[in-house]
Amino acid sequence: MNSYETVFILTPVLSDEQTKEAVQKFEGEIKKLGGKVTHSESWGLRKLAYPIQKKSTGFYFMLNFEGPSTVIADLEVTFRRDERVMRFLTVKMDKDHLAFAEKRRAKMGSKKSAEAEA
Repeated sequence: MNSYETVFILTPVLSDEQTKEAVQKFEGEIKKLGGKVTHSESWGLRKLAYPIQKKSTGFYFMLNFEGPSTVIADLEVTFRRDERVMRFLTVKMDKDHLAFAEKRRAKMGSKKSAEAEA
Protein backbone atom coordinates (compact mmCIF):
# COMPACT_ATOMS: atom_id res chain seq x y z
CA MET A 1 0.00 0.00 0.00
CA ASN A 2 1.33 3.40 -0.99
CA SER A 3 0.58 6.70 0.73
CA TYR A 4 -0.87 9.58 -1.30
CA GLU A 5 -1.87 13.18 -0.76
CA THR A 6 -4.55 14.85 -2.87
CA VAL A 7 -5.38 18.54 -2.82
CA PHE A 8 -8.48 19.64 -4.71
CA ILE A 9 -10.33 22.91 -5.19
CA LEU A 10 -14.13 23.07 -5.24
CA THR A 11 -16.10 25.86 -6.86
CA PRO A 12 -16.94 28.74 -4.45
CA VAL A 13 -20.67 28.80 -5.27
CA LEU A 14 -21.33 25.69 -3.13
CA SER A 15 -22.92 25.79 0.32
CA ASP A 16 -21.26 24.21 3.36
CA GLU A 17 -23.48 21.15 3.08
CA GLN A 18 -22.65 20.72 -0.60
CA THR A 19 -18.89 20.93 0.05
CA LYS A 20 -19.13 18.39 2.89
CA GLU A 21 -21.15 16.08 0.65
CA ALA A 22 -18.53 16.36 -2.12
CA VAL A 23 -15.68 15.55 0.27
CA GLN A 24 -17.61 12.58 1.67
CA LYS A 25 -18.19 11.36 -1.88
CA PHE A 26 -14.45 11.39 -2.63
CA GLU A 27 -13.59 9.72 0.69
CA GLY A 28 -16.19 7.05 -0.06
CA GLU A 29 -14.74 6.56 -3.53
CA ILE A 30 -11.27 5.98 -2.05
CA LYS A 31 -12.69 3.39 0.38
CA LYS A 32 -14.67 1.71 -2.42
CA LEU A 33 -11.50 1.40 -4.51
CA GLY A 34 -9.65 -0.37 -1.68
CA GLY A 35 -7.96 2.60 -0.03
CA LYS A 36 -8.06 4.02 3.47
CA VAL A 37 -8.34 7.74 4.27
CA THR A 38 -5.80 8.60 6.98
CA HIS A 39 -6.39 12.35 7.23
CA SER A 40 -8.83 14.90 5.82
CA GLU A 41 -8.37 18.65 6.13
CA SER A 42 -10.36 21.66 4.98
CA TRP A 43 -8.33 24.77 4.20
CA GLY A 44 -11.44 26.86 3.61
CA LEU A 45 -12.25 29.49 1.01
CA ARG A 46 -9.05 30.96 -0.46
CA LYS A 47 -8.10 33.33 -3.22
CA LEU A 48 -6.72 31.64 -6.32
CA ALA A 49 -3.40 32.68 -7.86
CA TYR A 50 -5.16 33.08 -11.22
CA PRO A 51 -8.79 32.83 -12.34
CA ILE A 52 -10.15 29.35 -13.02
CA GLN A 53 -13.47 29.12 -14.88
CA LYS A 54 -13.87 32.89 -14.32
CA LYS A 55 -13.73 32.40 -10.53
CA SER A 56 -11.12 34.01 -8.28
CA THR A 57 -11.73 31.92 -5.10
CA GLY A 58 -12.29 28.28 -4.25
CA PHE A 59 -12.72 25.83 -1.36
CA TYR A 60 -9.45 23.95 -0.77
CA PHE A 61 -9.37 20.43 0.68
CA MET A 62 -6.57 17.96 1.37
CA LEU A 63 -6.94 14.18 1.68
CA ASN A 64 -4.17 11.85 2.83
CA PHE A 65 -4.84 8.19 2.08
CA GLU A 66 -3.26 4.80 1.58
CA GLY A 67 -4.12 2.43 -1.21
CA PRO A 68 -2.96 0.42 -4.20
CA SER A 69 -1.58 2.31 -7.18
CA THR A 70 -4.72 1.54 -9.18
CA VAL A 71 -6.83 3.79 -6.94
CA ILE A 72 -5.24 6.96 -8.39
CA ALA A 73 -6.47 6.55 -11.97
CA ASP A 74 -10.03 5.79 -10.85
CA LEU A 75 -10.06 8.64 -8.33
CA GLU A 76 -8.83 11.13 -10.93
CA VAL A 77 -11.61 10.03 -13.30
CA THR A 78 -14.08 10.78 -10.50
CA PHE A 79 -12.53 14.25 -10.03
CA ARG A 80 -12.70 14.99 -13.76
CA ARG A 81 -16.36 13.94 -13.99
CA ASP A 82 -17.48 16.05 -11.03
CA GLU A 83 -18.33 19.58 -12.16
CA ARG A 84 -17.78 20.95 -8.64
CA VAL A 85 -14.02 20.25 -8.84
CA MET A 86 -12.03 23.06 -10.44
CA ARG A 87 -8.51 21.60 -9.97
CA PHE A 88 -6.85 18.63 -8.25
CA LEU A 89 -3.37 17.26 -7.70
CA THR A 90 -2.33 13.89 -6.30
CA VAL A 91 1.22 13.07 -5.20
CA LYS A 92 2.79 9.90 -3.82
CA MET A 93 4.22 10.48 -0.35
CA ASP A 94 7.72 9.21 0.47
CA LYS A 95 9.04 8.71 4.02
CA ASP A 96 10.23 12.33 4.32
CA HIS A 97 6.88 13.66 3.13
CA LEU A 98 5.06 11.42 5.63
CA ALA A 99 7.29 12.66 8.48
CA PHE A 100 6.68 16.29 7.49
CA ALA A 101 2.91 15.72 7.29
CA GLU A 102 2.86 14.19 10.80
CA LYS A 103 4.92 17.08 12.19
CA ARG A 104 2.64 19.62 10.51
CA ARG A 105 -0.49 17.94 11.90
CA ALA A 106 0.97 17.92 15.40
CA LYS A 107 1.84 21.62 15.09
CA MET A 108 -1.65 22.47 13.77
CA GLY A 109 -3.23 20.43 16.56
CA SER A 110 -1.31 22.37 19.22
CA LYS A 111 -2.34 25.68 17.60
CA LYS A 112 -6.00 24.69 17.60
CA SER A 113 -5.92 23.61 21.25
CA ALA A 114 -4.23 26.89 22.24
CA GLU A 115 -6.92 28.87 20.38
CA ALA A 116 -9.66 26.89 22.12
CA GLU A 117 -8.20 27.73 25.54
CA ALA A 118 -8.06 31.46 24.80
